[in-house]
Amino acid sequence: MTDGEPSGKERRPDRGALIIAAGLGIAAIVIAWQTAVMPGAAGYAQIGPTTFPYLIAAVLFLLAIWTAVAAVKGDFPDREEQRFEPILWIVGGLAAQMLLLKLAGFSIATGLLFAATAKGFGRGPLWLTVPLGIVIALAIWLVFAKGLQLSLPAGPLERLI
Repeated sequence: MTDGEPSGKERRPDRGALIIAAGLGIAAIVIAWQTAVMPGAAGYAQIGPTTFPYLIAAVLFLLAIWTAVAAVKGDFPDREEQRFEPILWIVGGLAAQMLLLKLAGFSIATGLLFAATAKGFGRGPLWLTVPLGIVIALAIWLVFAKGLQLSLPAGPLERLI
């Protein structure tokens, strides 16, 4: 034990794990409630459309209890310090894609998302990942739009083809 670290008896409950436990519990309650009010469930045999949602709700509820107990006991290992820069790069890339999809088209918008995600994961300079992402996205657009005849937003780059 090093200086400044609480001993096992002094350790406080893990707030992050308690929040996850609460989320699991809320999800279990919502699933069970929505299954209970599901129309048309009456009249089925014992195993019907409500069996598996109730099973999933029960498992989620048990996981919530297990996670809460482990959080109170302090059984979770210490986590690394949170870094927000990678998250901002990825969320920024998603926002840019959503904003530019209709204006710039699938390839450019998705290429920018690719580059921002790569930057968030600490890979490659932007001058390399932006064109690489656009080329990969254009290949995906060609497969879906031309090969499978599915509609993806076309921008100036896609209109050249």
